[in-house]
Amino acid sequence: MKELTFIRNNIDKWQQAEDMAKDAMAELPDRLEEVYTTITSDLAFAQTHYPTSRITVYLNNLASTLHNEIYRNKREKWSRIITFWTHEVPHTMFEARWLLLASFIITVVSILIGVISQLADTEFARVILGDSYVDMTMDNIAHGKPMAVYNCGAEMNMFLGITINNITVAFRTFALGLLTCIGTGWSLFQNGIMLGSFETFFYQHGLLGESMLAIFLHGTLEISAIIVAGAAGLALGNGFLFPGTYSRMTSFRHGAKRGLKIVVGTVPIFVMAGFIEGFVTRHTEIANWLRLTIILLSLTFVIYYFIILPRHMAKTNNK
Repeated sequence: MKELTFIRNNIDKWQQAEDMAKDAMAELPDRLEEVYTTITSDLAFAQTHYPTSRITVYLNNLASTLHNEIYRNKREKWSRIITFWTHEVPHTMFEARWLLLASFIITVVSILIGVISQLADTEFARVILGDSYVDMTMDNIAHGKPMAVYNCGAEMNMFLGITINNITVAFRTFALGLLTCIGTGWSLFQNGIMLGSFETFFYQHGLLGESMLAIFLHGTLEISAIIVAGAAGLALGNGFLFPGTYSRMTSFRHGAKRGLKIVVGTVPIFVMAGFIEGFVTRHTEIANWLRLTIILLSLTFVIYYFIILPRHMAKTNNK
């Protein structure tokens, strides 16, 4: 490639990197590292093809400046704990917005498959949920307490057990992205099938409304967080499958960082969902309007934090 063509193709990117270096404290640490990786890649190319050119000197100086800013920011402040959730996670969610959509679509399609399968075969729930769970639920229904499963243990024990289990499921969904997205897709598919067949099972017993109010009381946060964890797993697999202009290993590292940041961002949501399931869902005597209010507030939070806020921050940063 001719030097002039190399400069023309990359000058805008270098100027943006310069602007970021001038105001590095306002940038996300991971974003600085991504830009630094890109500049060092261009520097390596320039050193190979134009070793005595002024553009090589320029890129070397730019890379050094970015390097210094990155390691200055490594002296992390306690405020990073807060800005991680207020800035870094929303920023990463905007970058992964199409992966979030893909995760949502996989989940919805699998729920519909679960619904159709249960409608076609009333024994399908036994295949998915197990005979013991279905038999226990049938017994609860016969005794007029269809949601008694949420009241079968001490509140704190349920809260801790459910929260740990859900966080484990989320990290497993993320880690399965190592299997080039297929593993993450399969995990989302399993969860969707289970939810679809479960709700349809209650529909077939005339209890759809009660089951949805009980399950989505905590499930709005829980299911949404699993979908977000699915986006994290897809980011991991996507980084390996589609490296773009990066080496496959560099792209994989970027995908792993992005995915890990997303899945860690779901932890407080799983904690809140576990708290609701352990302490609130069991109280089926709570007024329906109050349960519905909690569900709507949870849904509003999910839509705002994972969709609206990331878009707003992206627009603000582009001004």
